[in-house]
Amino acid sequence: MEQRIKDLFNEAILQETMQRYGFLKDEIRILDSFESFIYEFTNQSGEYILRISHSIRRSKDLIHGEVDWINFLADHGVSVARAILSQTGNLVETIPDQHDGYFLATAFVKAAGNPPWGRWTPKLFESYGELIGQMHALTNQFQPLHPERKRPEWDDPIFDFVTQYLPESEFHIREKYRAVCVHVNTLPKNQKTYGLIHQDAHGSNLFIDDQGKITLFDFDDCGYNWFINDIAIVLFYLVTSTDEKAAFTIEFLGHFLKGYLHCFPLDLDLLKEIPYFLKMREIELFAVIQRDFDLDNIEDSWAMRFMHNRKFNIENDVPFIDLDFDSLRSLL
Repeated sequence: MEQRIKDLFNEAILQETMQRYGFLKDEIRILDSFESFIYEFTNQSGEYILRISHSIRRSKDLIHGEVDWINFLADHGVSVARAILSQTGNLVETIPDQHDGYFLATAFVKAAGNPPWGRWTPKLFESYGELIGQMHALTNQFQPLHPERKRPEWDDPIFDFVTQYLPESEFHIREKYRAVCVHVNTLPKNQKTYGLIHQDAHGSNLFIDDQGKITLFDFDDCGYNWFINDIAIVLFYLVTSTDEKAAFTIEFLGHFLKGYLHCFPLDLDLLKEIPYFLKMREIELFAVIQRDFDLDNIEDSWAMRFMHNRKFNIENDVPFIDLDFDSLRSLL
């Protein structure tokens, strides 16, 4: 999170937000503050997640677009964490920060279950694919309730983490990123390839309950992009801590795509484009980590492992996963 957002947040903002959603101090606990302030709260109705963002990051219209999309998916049977109304009947609450900006509060039903770590099975991989496929199948039916609430395209400046966070001294990597974006922008955009997607549907943004049902949440980055990018991002985070990336990819996608294709007819010509989307996410994460960590003293073990040799790999076009992705057609 940007330091200027942290500096604007205070107890009075939190108290006002709690009042608008009708819960008390002893009913809340903080979970995270990576991009927004995330809290868990419980009341007589159930368990919920409260997210407090700032207008520096997102406008009110963009957050309305996010929650409209989430609730559209929920209304059509997709297992996502639904947004709920405040005490005054709003999906998005605006709280002035007293410095010409405002915080934006949204609340969601807490997903049932627990994180997936250590629980993945071939059956769950297939269910994971079904969930993403269901979401993509519905994107062609969704229309924003108001034009100004339409979520951004993939190349909107709001998603340009490389320009925002990567130092100018990394000009070589900036050029690598621009080259990947130029290629990606040549890909076809039609109902089988492109639409509103999650853009961050990795394991930290879902829970699995005791019956094996997966519930997806945190649509903060949702936007218009190629469907194959959602699949690439899912794969990216699953393989990041794996030594045998190619072998795992073949195993995972064999199950995931079986579930996905049951729900949505992906254009299989785009399988060969996965390496480009993997490289995009690799460079974007390289930039975001430089925003959030002192590179000479990274205390987060996951970030430290990711950054090991990362600059060399990017500058020298080392594939994130060394695999002929077009060959995956034979698995399907």
